[in-house]
Amino acid sequence: MSTLITNIAELTTNVPTGDDITGTLTDAAVLIEGERIAWVGPAADAPEADEVVDAAGRAVIPGFVDSHSHLVFGGDRAVEFEARMAGQKYAAGGIRSTVAATRAATDDELRARLRGFLDEMLAQGTTTVEIKSGYGLSVADEERLVRLAAEVTPEVTFLGAHVVPAEYADRPDEYVDLVVGPMLDACAPHSKWIDVFCETGAFTVPQSRRVLEAGIARGLVPRVHASQLGPGEGVRLAVELGAASIDHGTYLTDADIDALAGSDTVLTLLPGVEFSTRQPYPNARRLIDAGVTVALACDTNPGSSFTSSMPFCIAVAVRDMGMTPDEAVWAATAGGAKALRRDDVGVIAAGAKADLVLLAAPTRIHLAYRPGVPLVRTVWKDGTAIG
Repeated sequence: MSTLITNIAELTTNVPTGDDITGTLTDAAVLIEGERIAWVGPAADAPEADEVVDAAGRAVIPGFVDSHSHLVFGGDRAVEFEARMAGQKYAAGGIRSTVAATRAATDDELRARLRGFLDEMLAQGTTTVEIKSGYGLSVADEERLVRLAAEVTPEVTFLGAHVVPAEYADRPDEYVDLVVGPMLDACAPHSKWIDVFCETGAFTVPQSRRVLEAGIARGLVPRVHASQLGPGEGVRLAVELGAASIDHGTYLTDADIDALAGSDTVLTLLPGVEFSTRQPYPNARRLIDAGVTVALACDTNPGSSFTSSMPFCIAVAVRDMGMTPDEAVWAATAGGAKALRRDDVGVIAAGAKADLVLLAAPTRIHLAYRPGVPLVRTVWKDGTAIG
């Protein structure tokens, strides 16, 4: 089965041409065959297909690649959000309340909620998603979280080192022993990545190094939560260990930025977190101008960023983080793909996965220009149209 999407006013391919990172084509068409893109080019030169979809002068972009989420959890933290809006400061310890609710939930309850979040994301244009554990914090519960995540995505991250659970509050090094031993043994078979929250109130740099190096020894690739609550050494540790991504980066020093710019490590910014915690927004303009590769992700979680909308994150990144619309859309697609070390998503090119979004707008600029408006008209996931 082949499908031709034609009469596209603005096609964002993310195949760079000169200084244009978006690889924009006008009056374009895309041919889908099965689950892959077979051809991209001018509409006037388009080949025949079994089915023709008229984009009617609208824009088409790659499906969003959300490279940071926490979708497997129980409970709700709306009261905590309300308290923050009244002036209470965000702290890492709130994670423990979600741990208790997650441990109490059944597999079927967690699975149903996970599916609901994925449906939300797909309706808003997200076609690739990474999912972390981190709300079980016991061997059995962390294993089931990564197992459930692996049912829906290959991009599964073991985050047993999210925070020290209450039962180990006075014995953090013993908890790290558990993470790098029995917990890693149980979770590695279901995981592709290993992550750690290297932050005050969570894990120290030496503890984080132990976790990451143990994961690397098991064939997992590191990712790091760092510099969310204040400056620290997590960024330089992540770069040293070849992490695919450092996530948050709210408080970065000049040395951190230099280290990132000279590495292959992506900095994944999470605008929903700053929106929901009232922390200062990272200066994406400073990062991009320094040569840092930037991705955008939702960080969907019940505590600090309960949004599943990449269009919302794009709008916030443009409004409050100094990104241009082109940069923000690239970061939410190709940038996310780089954070996952993927070259088959986040791009519209022959051979790539047929993950595309038809917008109810003539240009991608409208994603920031019309915040809060449902502009996703049709999503193609693995070549199948949805919506």
